[in-house]
Amino acid sequence: MEESAFARSKGILLIVLGSILWGATGPMMEWVLNNTNLSVSFFLTVRLITAGICILLFLLITGQRVFLIWKDISWLKQLVVFGVLGMLGVQYTFVAAIEASNASIATLLQFLGPVYIILFLSWKNRIFPPKYQVIGIIGTLIGLFLLLTNANVSILLISREALLWGLAVGIAFSIYTVYPARLMKEWGVLVVVGWGMLIGGVVLALVTPIWKTDEWVHLAAYPISLIVIIIILIGTIAFILFLSSMKYITPVETSILSSIEPLTAMIISVFWFNQILGAWQYIGVVIMILFVTWLSVAGEIKWISKRKG
Repeated sequence: MEESAFARSKGILLIVLGSILWGATGPMMEWVLNNTNLSVSFFLTVRLITAGICILLFLLITGQRVFLIWKDISWLKQLVVFGVLGMLGVQYTFVAAIEASNASIATLLQFLGPVYIILFLSWKNRIFPPKYQVIGIIGTLIGLFLLLTNANVSILLISREALLWGLAVGIAFSIYTVYPARLMKEWGVLVVVGWGMLIGGVVLALVTPIWKTDEWVHLAAYPISLIVIIIILIGTIAFILFLSSMKYITPVETSILSSIEPLTAMIISVFWFNQILGAWQYIGVVIMILFVTWLSVAGEIKWISKRKG
């Protein structure tokens, strides 16, 4: 019993630390994009390739055979699809949303991912979503409406570009979440994520040749170089902590505690950038987090009830 309680406490600590660190990377990326001439493509290429190499080196040092996945063409094709559409898709849309709006908005719009997953699965299976999912979707959309309008229907508080990128974040996040399930079960989460980052970064580098740009000069300047290194480092650590926590706590607990991520981004943005939201926007934030959490909690209860039945 004591060992089980210790393992659960360890899982909670890992997810809390991981969410805080991941949430902190958003405002730091916002600062870099707003105070330098670095483009989204260049910054993201450097981040993905560096983080991917770091994760794969970590796995090699711990004795894991990371190259085996390349020997099976079927798995390799899935890995490339995940790297381009999943990993690169979610990272690019997220950073682009930060550039078009801010870290707080981008992080919150990422939370729409579960809504897209529900809608896609309902469409794929030709069934209407269960009542608890409909309630969760409606509640999340009400929270989103308040966040984007501050309860004033005649005003949109972010640009259309920011809204489009923000909605794209949710779509990309749903692909990122659903598509690699079989890959990760077969090869392990970190192997798939490490290669996904490296593949996504290399593809983006080829599409936007970073060796031809003069942005390397800006990247080498202090304190930009230091902040970029910190973003890559804590982002990678956060991902490892987040994934490690899943060994010790339930998906419901993971979903609830990961809500610390957007709260961290908002708190840092308030103190760092003096970004103050309207009263109804804060209410919208709370509503979004509550109903996204509701989707996870109610889904878990439904699943348990079916098993008992």
